[in-house]
Amino acid sequence: MTTLTVLSENTVRGAGLLGEHGLAYWLDTGTHRVLFDTGQGMALLPNAARLGIDLGRADAIVLSHGHYDHVSGLPDALRAAPAASLWFHPAATQRKFIRGADGRARRISTDFMERADFGSNRVVRHVTRPEEIVPGIWATGEVPRINGFEDTGGPFFLDEALEKPDPIADDMALYLPDPGGLSVIFGCAHSGAVNTLDHIIGQTGKMPCDTLVGGLHLAAAGPERMDRTIAALGALAPRRMGFCHCTGVRAVHRMWREFPKACEDVHAGISLVLEGAAGTES
Repeated sequence: MTTLTVLSENTVRGAGLLGEHGLAYWLDTGTHRVLFDTGQGMALLPNAARLGIDLGRADAIVLSHGHYDHVSGLPDALRAAPAASLWFHPAATQRKFIRGADGRARRISTDFMERADFGSNRVVRHVTRPEEIVPGIWATGEVPRINGFEDTGGPFFLDEALEKPDPIADDMALYLPDPGGLSVIFGCAHSGAVNTLDHIIGQTGKMPCDTLVGGLHLAAAGPERMDRTIAALGALAPRRMGFCHCTGVRAVHRMWREFPKACEDVHAGISLVLEGAAGTES
């Protein structure tokens, strides 16, 4: 049994907790602990303390990709967990930009990630293929872009001139292939939710789907992408879905209309029991 606690998210419930535009998750299998993403850096330490989570017990820190809202809390996380190994795709250290509504470049990478100075004594693992982080928790590595209807979800670039599109090759998710049901934790699904799920199923084989949680970056998705994403989720029939962060309000509303019995609200402070067991909110 694994417990997933959301330490950082755009929304929050609970006295003394902070919300921010970002994501950070704490996974505890009972024998191992993984911090997946670190948020924007304002909520990680206060929320962990408020929820009674000792980040120093982390065996591993995993980054879904190199955008600021997922990695800005990394310096604090590394100081809090000096013995934890650090896992990310090599492209997570690239300089990254997005074209804003005004047409100008806005940098969305961080100085810390670009320097890639994580300490000489820390184990740093570059993940390009599926790898088991701790027993029972896997990272997808780079997700193949197979279908033609999913893109990165926005105008992302590798240069300030906005001439070199960023494929966001560093995007990856975590998954738990438990016999009681497959659970998947997304960062932003810049590879596409369907591409990501197809990749994971290709690694694990077909099994019941328990829980899907995280950001799907569907705010700018057109009708075809939304329809085909809904169809894919319907075919998997997960017991529980909690999409948040960058998924987009309209996309989240549609998920709730299509799958009212499976959808749950996800926010900072919530804890879910994965692997086929009933979820609980704190």
